[in-house]
Amino acid sequence: MSDALLQHPFMSQAALNECNAQAMVAGMLAFELALAEVQEARGLLPEGVAAQMRQALEGHAFDISSIGAGVASGGNAAIPFVKQARAALPAELRRHFHLGATSQDVIDSVLMLMLKPRLAALDALLRRCRSAAVELMQAHETTVMVGRTLMQQALPLTFGVKVAHWGIGLEQARRRLATLELPVQFGGAVAVHSGLDGPGLDGQGLDGTDPSGLGLELMDALAQRLELSVPVLPWHTDRQPIHALATALDAVACAAEKLALDVALLTQTEVGEVSEPGGEGMGESSSMPHKRNPVRCALIRGAARQVHGHVSVILNAQAQPLERGLGEWHAEWTPLLDSALLVEGALEQAAVLLEGLEVHPEAMRRNLAVTGGGIMAEPVLRLLAPTLGQDAAKRISAEAAETARLQGVAYAEALQAHPELQGQVEAQALRQATDPALYLGSSQAQVRRAAAWLQRE
Repeated sequence: MSDALLQHPFMSQAALNECNAQAMVAGMLAFELALAEVQEARGLLPEGVAAQMRQALEGHAFDISSIGAGVASGGNAAIPFVKQARAALPAELRRHFHLGATSQDVIDSVLMLMLKPRLAALDALLRRCRSAAVELMQAHETTVMVGRTLMQQALPLTFGVKVAHWGIGLEQARRRLATLELPVQFGGAVAVHSGLDGPGLDGQGLDGTDPSGLGLELMDALAQRLELSVPVLPWHTDRQPIHALATALDAVACAAEKLALDVALLTQTEVGEVSEPGGEGMGESSSMPHKRNPVRCALIRGAARQVHGHVSVILNAQAQPLERGLGEWHAEWTPLLDSALLVEGALEQAAVLLEGLEVHPEAMRRNLAVTGGGIMAEPVLRLLAPTLGQDAAKRISAEAAETARLQGVAYAEALQAHPELQGQVEAQALRQATDPALYLGSSQAQVRRAAAWLQRE
């Protein structure tokens, strides 16, 4: 399969090893055995049935290829799985297996089970990114660089502020992920817990409760046993949990992509303000030995773009008909799991990027002078306007900036030499107005404020 060469490199390899067909089969079995246990505990199954099922099935070698082939006729993996499981059970146990459940109960719950460790891994990676960002921004709280708007040089700021924004974006996404719930799914054929009559129940629970109430009780108990959250009701065509998951994953992808895009732009040869962490073979070209490509940034951005596409599929499948989706539900599975694996892969790269980013303050100083100091025309304009008037001040500040650029002299010197400024403004005032380090606004305060927020749980 081409996935190993074209898709998997963008994903977390650890996650790929844990999210495979075997894991899904294990998840389906865990759901069914947990369901039998909570049903037995409430008298719906004879005593000892759940343990007998576990003994018969836990060591059973399910035919994954056959389950995969069965999806074409049943529409999902749960149907052929249940058939295989029942066939592996003693005859007297088969009617107790999958009691009151439907295939969507199995698939949705298994997806939640598979995503649970992935969300924990994402949280750990985002915490790594947060720690690295705080350290980096504090180290460069006063490192002056040029700020750029519309891809052009604008005004100075500190590199610490730039890192602070990367860190805040990633941490906002982490905190959003932390609020997510992974709900169990259990409702039966039309999500009202039909078919739960147990031995001798005559349509009533053993304690006389209505079967619908018993169904909700089983749903809650199943959630507790599987360590998933409890939904208000079964959510077969209420896809808000999937919407929340997909968009939260996309928010992480967006934050990581912003980091990667900025770093990639700053690594350009003509800019050279940062470099990706090195390593043997990292960033090499197949034909140009001198190159050191920002490969980590490329992997992050490639993963993020795929996540954006996956999320669009999920968003377009949100409104599902009546009591069971016809293709919409089926379309969610791959985009949802792949998004988690892609985001985890992107964050593995982002953590290494932030922890080992090489910063080049000398290049930042060099780039501040590219315009001959012209980026400081705004503070110069503000200095000159009270004395010369707005129009003259704007013209003179621009003329001196062009002189500085063409002649390769300092902006302050070009201003001092301008004939219309002779005797008008003190040289010291001009030097201060043209010093980028003295025109940083609230940069340092922003770094400190961001660091305090990032370190607050």
